Amino acid sequence: MERTLVIVKPDAFEKGATGKIVDRFLSEGFKVRAMKLFRFTREQAEGFYAVHRERSFFKELVEFMTSGPVVAMVLEGENAVRRVREIIGPTDSEEARRVAPSSIRALFGTDKGKNAVHASDSTESASYEIPFIFSQLEIV
Repeated sequence: MERTLVIVKPDAFEKGATGKIVDRFLSEGFKVRAMKLFRFTREQAEGFYAVHRERSFFKELVEFMTSGPVVAMVLEGENAVRRVREIIGPTDSEEARRVAPSSIRALFGTDKGKNAVHASDSTESASYEIPFIFSQLEIV
């Protein structure tokens, strides 16, 4: 079994979509191994997204991710990283509506930046992201 991290971003949380997003993953057969509601500090968001530090969108991403509460969860299942990425759809929510209309980003995202959810893009990313958010005691 593989584990991955998913974060319901501030835009989807504000829309009240968290329950629907969690339910989608449960209906796809994933097990929730950890979940928490919190708000990133600037320093935490900069650390979490450090891989994007040199990219032009980094500052905007940090601003957005610190703009409101998020819900993070560890999901477990067969090929979790790949399957979750398929379920959430393309990064750009407008593109998701065209090519994957039932994806989470198509249903709850607004655009490329406000795209409802973050998900680990590889097992390597998941191995960094999960312990960044959760301690071993919080994962069951």
